[in-house]
Amino acid sequence: MNYVHYFEPLALKEYVDALKWYKQRSDAASINFVKEMDVAIKVICSDPQKFRTTYKQFRETALKKYPFYIIYSIDESRKQVIIFSVFHSKRNPLKKYSKK
Repeated sequence: MNYVHYFEPLALKEYVDALKWYKQRSDAASINFVKEMDVAIKVICSDPQKFRTTYKQFRETALKKYPFYIIYSIDESRKQVIIFSVFHSKRNPLKKYSKK
C-alpha cells in the first residue's frame, strides 16, 4: 500500500527555493529537478522502510543527479510520509535534523 506524503513548511520552502534557483539558471534543470524529486518521493511512498534510519526517527535518501537529500519520517497510523527537509549536501551536516 502506498503512503501519502506531506511536506513540513520548512521542507516545502527548501524545495521551492531550490526550484527557483534552478529555474533562474535553466528551464531544463528546473524541470529535471522536479522530475527527480517526484521519482524519489514515489519510491519513498511505495516503500518508506526502504531507506536507512539515520538519526532518531528520520530516514533519508539522496537524489541521483542533484545535491539534495530528502529527510523524512513515517507516521504508520496515518500511512503518511512526512518530509522534514530537502537538504542541500553542501550545507552544514550538523543542521541536517534541526528545525531552523
